[in-house]
Amino acid sequence: MPKFFHSIFRGTMAGRVSTCFFFVFALSLLLPFQISAEESSEKEFVLTLDHSNFHDTVSKHDFIVVEFYAPWCGHCKKLAPEYEKAASILSSHDPPVVLAKIDANEEKNKDLASQYDVRGYPTIKILRNGGKNVQEYKGPREADGIVDYLKKQSGPASTEIKSADEATAFIGENKVAIVGVFPKFSGEEFDNFSALAEKLRSDYDFGHTLNAKHLPRGESSVSGPVVRLFKPFDELFVDFQDFNVEALEKFVEESSTPVVTVFNNDPSNHPFVAKFFNSPNAKAMLFINFTAEGAESFKSKYREAAEQHKQQGVSFLVGDVESSQGAFQYFGLKEEQVPLIIIQHNDGKKFFKPNLEADHIPTWLKAYKVILISFSSILLSPNLIWHLILVIGIYQFSELFNFVLSNCDYYLS
Repeated sequence: MPKFFHSIFRGTMAGRVSTCFFFVFALSLLLPFQISAEESSEKEFVLTLDHSNFHDTVSKHDFIVVEFYAPWCGHCKKLAPEYEKAASILSSHDPPVVLAKIDANEEKNKDLASQYDVRGYPTIKILRNGGKNVQEYKGPREADGIVDYLKKQSGPASTEIKSADEATAFIGENKVAIVGVFPKFSGEEFDNFSALAEKLRSDYDFGHTLNAKHLPRGESSVSGPVVRLFKPFDELFVDFQDFNVEALEKFVEESSTPVVTVFNNDPSNHPFVAKFFNSPNAKAMLFINFTAEGAESFKSKYREAAEQHKQQGVSFLVGDVESSQGAFQYFGLKEEQVPLIIIQHNDGKKFFKPNLEADHIPTWLKAYKVILISFSSILLSPNLIWHLILVIGIYQFSELFNFVLSNCDYYLS
């Protein structure tokens, strides 16, 4: 072999060896970083708790969110990646928001689940002040929604409104918002308003301002203190000036409930539907076909009756048949019975009238109030026999009594 080729061969081999050595050396330097990156990408941001570390962990945080889950729960499995993604994003928040989880189905953790009133999975709780204040999580179940909701929940309970644009953005169009107007952000009225905002922050949006002119509805010249509740139904806003905390809370709860809750496919109505079914009141429910001829007449007559019985222990809902299939299954109803009205009394008893006529709605509801509720209270009276004689004497030949006998014969339970 010519020397020329030897020199090329030796140079090539040396180059290859040199290149190989450099590659191995570089790889040895980069490998730890690569492993570190892989470990970082696999890092879990959701803390895993159990009975042994739960209280200690919670006590160290002013704000922590805990999911009580069960491994077999389908909804929990669906939530898991969204919850983890939200935890990753919120770990960079200032200050960081901590998300945790605990297997409530595990025997050793069941006492904790009982302590926090876990009745289904997943149940998410917001724990504040080292666990001294516990609230239900009532936000979305997808990552971005979880992040937005918890950023808000971890901030001040009430947001200061400094301009008309801020007020418009804060109040929105499809939610209940409570705004306090104050001459200054101090004093008993402001403190009581702030206390209520802290208590109800998971249910409502609270704001405060020094200038009523910023607000989109209501008297703009008031200097306060006054609480103005905005809502996307009925009279659209209402003012209140009693700053006793209990009175304020009652005002908010009553004013934020529609006279008639609408149950349809509009997602903005769903929070009000949930509030309706969670209410301790007796529940009157009218189910009709919203697109059928005469539907507006039913709604109008029903609303008139609801106005008459407002704040008398009965809540009212009108539901579209298309959106109410779950309710139909629960109550054992059939579409051919529509239009129908059903009343679920506080003790669980249910009464209903199928194939209802719009003009009969006020009389039927009046009959329920006068006979079913009043008669139930009479049955508990020690002077039962005399009350019965009195009732029979008053109603035996009356049109109302005959109406009840002929129309309240549908007793479900």
